[in-house]
Amino acid sequence: MTAFRYEAEVTSLVGGAKFEGRLNLVRLLGQCLAVEVGARGLSMPHALVPVPLHPRRLRERGYNQALEIARVVGRELALEVDPDCCARIASTPPQAGLDERARRRNLRRAFSARAPFGWSHVAIIDDVVTTASTVVELSRVLRRAGAERIDVWAVARTP
Repeated sequence: MTAFRYEAEVTSLVGGAKFEGRLNLVRLLGQCLAVEVGARGLSMPHALVPVPLHPRRLRERGYNQALEIARVVGRELALEVDPDCCARIASTPPQAGLDERARRRNLRRAFSARAPFGWSHVAIIDDVVTTASTVVELSRVLRRAGAERIDVWAVARTP
């Protein structure tokens, strides 16, 4: 489920939130995602799982935009956010500019999940879904750790 198509002004908002440290835009995008989830009447998960950043990328950027979006959505919808249930264990090149096959290969074994996993229903939170390679790989790891239902909630999806 996504709130927007990744086009027009949305690309500028996401870019500002992700690469320019504009946390006010992160909050705005999180609020928009929460409104969209609420409007659709979706089944609420037990926890929100933000797509993790590798520690090196986190140091470079200073924050994880998916975690910050998840915090806003969690607050708006009274849902728990569990940023520690999984980790990015491989430092991979950015997905931008890679084709679908390269994206899948880039993310193989990039994530790990805490076991035992405490949630049967989670929603992965991300800023943009392009080929879905990231959420597919993270879902695989979460399912292996015990998640039975995994939804994906993202701010935007590429057309």
